[in-house]
Amino acid sequence: MMRSTFIVSLLFSLFLASCKTDKKTEDSAWRTKKLAAENQVHNQLLELEKEQGWELLFDGKTLDGWHLYNKADSTQYSAWEVRDGNLFCNATDESKVFGDLVTDKVYENYELVFDWQMALRGNGGVFINVQETPEYTATYQTGPEYQLLEPAHMDTKTPLKRPGCLWSLSPQINTVEANPVGQWNTAKIVQQDGRLEFYLNGKLTAKEDLTSQDWKDKIAESGFKNAPGFGKATSGKIALQNWYFEAWFRNMKIREL
Repeated sequence: MMRSTFIVSLLFSLFLASCKTDKKTEDSAWRTKKLAAENQVHNQLLELEKEQGWELLFDGKTLDGWHLYNKADSTQYSAWEVRDGNLFCNATDESKVFGDLVTDKVYENYELVFDWQMALRGNGGVFINVQETPEYTATYQTGPEYQLLEPAHMDTKTPLKRPGCLWSLSPQINTVEANPVGQWNTAKIVQQDGRLEFYLNGKLTAKEDLTSQDWKDKIAESGFKNAPGFGKATSGKIALQNWYFEAWFRNMKIREL
């Protein structure tokens, strides 16, 4: 009887020791993750990324490399600013010069990655292949749009206007929800020889060939049918839309293919 009692006590002690070890391991892992999140560095490239050809589109400190569409001399007075290391659109300040922010450079074959979030019920977009000439007064007159949308916005239920889709032209290929206000989303845009892919939080959401007849047919059947310059170019500038809602961007990086 004593032997049985001893064995039971020994097993119980071993069980308690195992639980303490597991808890210690869990606590350590939690602290490690918490520390990593608190000290995560943004708007910087790893050495490996530099070797792979990545470049920052936003340095986390300035608007270098960007200007206001067709109003380059007004950028410093615009709604776009650097705030807390993020590229921020202060869209609710009506004293600011209104307009979309565009890259100084033209891009053709590239992979673009960025984090974004919108204000509550916010609506915005990122345009590609934008042509900046006096002939066009807005970025959307030439550039297809990657839709940015906060989940509480009513357009979330509209197939051609869901986040990550090619706005007003094609619905999400794979269903994916955007994260709500206060949480970051990650987008990726890939374009090579006119072939285009959009991703939202790791899932493919759009795929088009901008040189195909199918693409031309989609435009002809859309609200862009009377926009002669829309969707024709396979190179151009990248633009961030100011659509009256606050928006935040970070970790914007690009590599040419």
